[in-house]
Amino acid sequence: MDGNGRWATQRGWRRIKGHFAGAETVRCVVRCCRDAGIRYLTLYAFSRENWVRPKDEVGGLMTLLREYLVKQEPELHENGIRLRAMGCREDLPAAVVREIARVEAATAHHDRGHLILALSYGGRTEIARAARRLAERVARGELEPRQIDEAAVAAHLYLPDVPDPDLIVRTSGEQRISNFLLWQSAYSEFYVTPVLWPDFREPDFAAALAAYAARARRFGGVGEAAGTKEKPC
Repeated sequence: MDGNGRWATQRGWRRIKGHFAGAETVRCVVRCCRDAGIRYLTLYAFSRENWVRPKDEVGGLMTLLREYLVKQEPELHENGIRLRAMGCREDLPAAVVREIARVEAATAHHDRGHLILALSYGGRTEIARAARRLAERVARGELEPRQIDEAAVAAHLYLPDVPDPDLIVRTSGEQRISNFLLWQSAYSEFYVTPVLWPDFREPDFAAALAAYAARARRFGGVGEAAGTKEKPC
């Protein structure tokens, strides 16, 4: 979801207008995933590093988030989509936390799709949190250090039941991971587009899927036999 601020600045507008325009792209991409049969969509909506932005921009983003949840909830129900959030909720305003929890509870029974919002999220923080929880279990005598393996770490991440992403799309031409899903993206395919997030629409989504479909995923193996061209999640 990168490029909202630049999109607005290019038009001589305040940055927050770019975020509101980006919310329309969220609705578009959710529908694209539904139509393509993609069951899991994770959006990097707000990183822990984003708190250093100007207070008026951060405040506007929190207001936008609450408004989005209210407006989008009927469509989530209509399409059988479950809303989930991951990140440091304790960083968020209480009103935002309450609204997230309300919509999560209201959509918890849906299973046709999963919309996951990464909010006040950081990949390093997530891994450190998992390590701390494992250490606490060892200290309580619930776990032996030798039992800590990749599966144990994965089980203590924010949403351990969500599959690792097959495809990560980065808009606005940025070619870095920006602390996003560091553990889960070990074998994800990356697709970078110069299109700014507010301009990202169905043709851009289709181009990303086409690029993904043309790749052979080997997961450390050799040759076509080790790859897959299934739909990304």
